Amino acid sequence: MSTTPDQPHGGHQDLVVRPDGTLPERFPDPGMEPHRSRKSDLDEKHAKKVERQVVALFAVSVIGTLVFLVAYFTLPVGTPADIKVSNLTLGLGLAFALLGIGTAAVHWAKALMNDHEVVDERHPVQSSPEVREAAVQALKDGAEDSKIGRRGVLKGAMVSALALFPLAIVVPLVGEVGEDWNVGKFKRTIWARGVRLVKDPDGRPIKASDVTIGSVFHVIPENLEEAEHPLDEKAKAVVLVVRMDPRDLKETEERKSWSYDGIVAYSKVCTHVGCPVALYEQQTHHLLCPCHQSTFDISDGARIVFGPASRPLPQLPIEVDSEGYLVAQSDFHEPVGPSFWERLT
Repeated sequence: MSTTPDQPHGGHQDLVVRPDGTLPERFPDPGMEPHRSRKSDLDEKHAKKVERQVVALFAVSVIGTLVFLVAYFTLPVGTPADIKVSNLTLGLGLAFALLGIGTAAVHWAKALMNDHEVVDERHPVQSSPEVREAAVQALKDGAEDSKIGRRGVLKGAMVSALALFPLAIVVPLVGEVGEDWNVGKFKRTIWARGVRLVKDPDGRPIKASDVTIGSVFHVIPENLEEAEHPLDEKAKAVVLVVRMDPRDLKETEERKSWSYDGIVAYSKVCTHVGCPVALYEQQTHHLLCPCHQSTFDISDGARIVFGPASRPLPQLPIEVDSEGYLVAQSDFHEPVGPSFWERLT
């Protein structure tokens, strides 16, 4: 199908077909579409309105950063409800701080900066002195096109937003200086000989007869409330109790006494990055971490079946007391939680 040179097609001029039916060797340069001026280019009042909008967006960023900083220093984090409120406020503050800067920059570029299309011809890697001088001049022209020099309020709003926003990143990092970085604390929990296993969160002791094959209990130590920092201790001591057919258990000689009639107890804290491992598949006896899909076989010492975790889940040795309740024989025999620089394997 041939068309005349002036016939429009897709917004561009079609190629001229030669009399012999062949096409030319090169595509003709269609050129640029005519420049269409924006309302802010033609009306200074509208340009001022856009400027106020950009200033307002930078102000949103400033307010977001201030909300983040105030929340970081003032909101308590003692209870789960406090932590939820703190995280929500910090997240919203950081979101508005970033959103304000990003939206302001886009709106500024689209409505105020020069939008004339230009062609920059490809040139050798090493530019001549004349070209370098032209590049410097282009940067100066760009600064002029942005109109930042003639819009003091806009410049002040941008500088304020950009100057304050890094505090939302730096302050939490600096706040960690002087904190307790002793990873040795993860080698010990408040589990000890004779401490009863109780249900989380109601705190009811668990009898071995209550645990049927295939059932799962989320467990904490009975003496948790006696700890100086209960939430911290709970984060380390949470345990998952499962009962399976004793014939399905593959136990080493050392660990044969750590279970009771098919009942085993393993740390819920994933050894990858510490997420709660809580998804149990009865048929395969696999525990799945929902964060990064590390999978552990609790019928075989919580052996790693799949995923990035580098070591099995620590097992809590358990037994039954004189009243039939499940109790710990001792603390974990290895650190709970992620593998760190003191525990790489």
